[in-house]
Amino acid sequence: MRTKDFYFDLPEELIAQTPLKERDQSRLMVLDKGKGTISHEKFANIVNHLKPGDCLVLNNTRVLPARIFGVRETGASVEFLLLKQVGEKTWETLVKPGKKAKIGTLFTFGEGLMTGEIVHVTEDGSRHIKFQYEGVFEEVLDEIGTMPLPPYITETLEDQERYQTVYSKHNGSAAAPTAGLHFTQTLLEELKSKGIHIAYVTLHVGLGTFRPVKVDNVLEHNMHSEFYALDQENADIINQAKENGGRIISVGTTSTRTLESIMVQKGELIPCSGWTDIFIYPGYKFHIVDGLITNFHLPESTLIMLVSAFSSKEHILHAYETAVKERYRFFSFGDAMFIL
Repeated sequence: MRTKDFYFDLPEELIAQTPLKERDQSRLMVLDKGKGTISHEKFANIVNHLKPGDCLVLNNTRVLPARIFGVRETGASVEFLLLKQVGEKTWETLVKPGKKAKIGTLFTFGEGLMTGEIVHVTEDGSRHIKFQYEGVFEEVLDEIGTMPLPPYITETLEDQERYQTVYSKHNGSAAAPTAGLHFTQTLLEELKSKGIHIAYVTLHVGLGTFRPVKVDNVLEHNMHSEFYALDQENADIINQAKENGGRIISVGTTSTRTLESIMVQKGELIPCSGWTDIFIYPGYKFHIVDGLITNFHLPESTLIMLVSAFSSKEHILHAYETAVKERYRFFSFGDAMFIL
């Protein structure tokens, strides 16, 4: 299986740079994963494709304002992007320019609100930095940090909350679970009133999501690791829906990876937390997910490989060609696809 097998030609103007005014007014492509048939809707109409007893599983992670700027003693400014916490007050980060962040280098952030020292350089060039600050780290970040938008978004985001889902709860992500950006509180209430169950998992999305697959052979790709958690209440909601014949509809590749990771690691859906580097590509047998709501992903990415595994490479690439032809909006602020 070759990485180039998952390539499609995407005109740059179809990459959505800003969110729509109304979250649920994005377009929705509905794909029958068995037949490959396609229909076109508004996202708000997704309620028409769900049945009482179905269960939507949402990722309630919240994106940290993880882009911060540090100043060296020389006065040089350096950009840091927080990836994940690796120790007490210590974070793995991407640094630009990296040559200015050698082990032992000291930085000041937010005019003294926080300081940091580089304590380790990894094999792939990321830096571990140990911070010193007073108070709560998240509150300090709120003051000095900005939202870490994906590299393909060049426009300024006026409302930072538009890169958060309306149900975001647990801080920890370097990127948003973007399939969930289409939901409004009103739409969630409408779904509940129809008898559709809502459950939540947490997976803190890492920037590995945006890293390209650099190997020719898909099987040689090493996935990034991300933290996930599922509590008892939500495990019960999902399991009961499944036992009663409801479909488990995963909202996003992150929710999918969480559910499937637990099933692979534990053999059943039980409350737990841990780290996952699960890599889902065609040939994978899904254990619990029956439907998938997702955005349109980058060519040759692990995300398009995952959705190809859920349907088929042929059906997905045809759907993507159709999306290009129909001028769908792509990536984080783009339109959605429902595969069932």
